[in-house]
Amino acid sequence: MVIQLDAYLAVVAAVGLERGFELALSRAHARRALRQGAVETGRVLYSVMAAFHALFLLSAAGEALAFGRGVGDPVALIAIGATIVGQALRYWAVITLGARWNTRVIVMAGAAPVTSGPYRFVRHPNYLAVIIEMISVPMIYGCWRTALIFSCGNTVLLALRISREERALGDKYTDAFAGVPRLLPHLGARPFVPARTAFARAERRKKFN
Repeated sequence: MVIQLDAYLAVVAAVGLERGFELALSRAHARRALRQGAVETGRVLYSVMAAFHALFLLSAAGEALAFGRGVGDPVALIAIGATIVGQALRYWAVITLGARWNTRVIVMAGAAPVTSGPYRFVRHPNYLAVIIEMISVPMIYGCWRTALIFSCGNTVLLALRISREERALGDKYTDAFAGVPRLLPHLGARPFVPARTAFARAERRKKFN
């Protein structure tokens, strides 16, 4: 077996610590943004989502202790790989947004949308990372009940969150991401280039030709 129970519980604990780091970083960014005049929306839904994520980790650990007998090596290895991919995608988004990254919906009026990094391919890479992890983290130890139940709940919460977030971000965001899928990138498609970037490139080519 690729991973024993004690090791799996350590993985769940590590994910919990990582979530704590995210919340601390989010609070620091939020304080700075709110001091600069940004506006927060969707506080109630955010509180529900925070509790949901805490329950997810408790459920994964509880299922492993109560029912888990591990899982075959191929499934465990795939799940471990997917978890690593999810983490990499999340921190690609965090690094790309910098001080504008947040777990809450905080909007600075007049700020131009960020369209670089993973945002060239999907509008919400952080949420895609969450979707991956809701399946992969439990399946490292075969906790399929947690993966199924929380993936279903996460689908509902993300539908609400994405709708409210995009509405709060306004027309400038809608226009900038008109050709970008929300969660699943277009396989085989060329990376998205915002219209203003494409125009600037065209102007540079004219200048040097």
